[in-house]
Amino acid sequence: MASAADHAGLAERARVSIRNSGLAQREVARHIGLDETKLSKALKGTRRFLPAELTNLADVTGVTVNWLISGSDQSQGPSVPPPAKVLPTRHRENNEQALKRRAIIEAAWWLLARRGYSAVRIADIAYVCEMSSATVHYYFSTKREIFAEALRYSVKLAFDRQIAELHTISDPVDRLKRLIELQLPAGDRGHAEWSIWLQTWADVAVDESGKENHAQGYRRWYQTMEDTILHGQQSGVFVDAPSGELAMDLTSLMDGLGIKVLTGMLTSDQMFSHIQSFVDRNIVKPQGSPQ
Repeated sequence: MASAADHAGLAERARVSIRNSGLAQREVARHIGLDETKLSKALKGTRRFLPAELTNLADVTGVTVNWLISGSDQSQGPSVPPPAKVLPTRHRENNEQALKRRAIIEAAWWLLARRGYSAVRIADIAYVCEMSSATVHYYFSTKREIFAEALRYSVKLAFDRQIAELHTISDPVDRLKRLIELQLPAGDRGHAEWSIWLQTWADVAVDESGKENHAQGYRRWYQTMEDTILHGQQSGVFVDAPSGELAMDLTSLMDGLGIKVLTGMLTSDQMFSHIQSFVDRNIVKPQGSPQ
């Protein structure tokens, strides 16, 4: 259980993240859908941030949930931290510039997810951001560079959700199923995140230039899955089988079913139900089995 010092540290880092974001506190509250009074109490340490609030705060201010909780992007926890190169690129720039860069990436992320890479122009991104195309080009030389940054943004979103929630779940079965649920192509954001990943898979199949960036991001997801399975095996509730093979089976199943959801063959609820059944049949020890 987190100590009072842990919560005080989180509140302090939350204040720093807002101060460095280029946004007023009331704007941050509006962006994360939180009453300004509740945000103020959380920043003073008299109210705890909910997992979804931490995720939204990290998204709006450009930090990771891992940093908010621990003070480090690379702190080890229930979700494997991504290498720095697959998180959004850091730049030496002032708060206003950082805010504009985040706005460009978020707008581009949505456009790329909904329309696809070939149908999105720099002018489209500029229009959504209420900027000129020249301003977008100031931050990103090419659309290809923006697409690579959109993938890094997707990696960060997934990592933030996992760090915010998984450390609160001690039961191995519940933790594994929640990890899976957090990665479903559910809702607008979940669908958009999967769309970016699916476009990246198609891209690296014909162009090797982005292969390593994709591989490192996917490797983090796979390792998080394997570590979660190992946690359950060490607790005696998961079957005694090679954790890497179980993680491969589970991630491959999710990849295939996720594609079916994006192409309209399944719903995300049906996908989750199918994967839960797989976990119960193949990973969780039957009741009465020796621990």
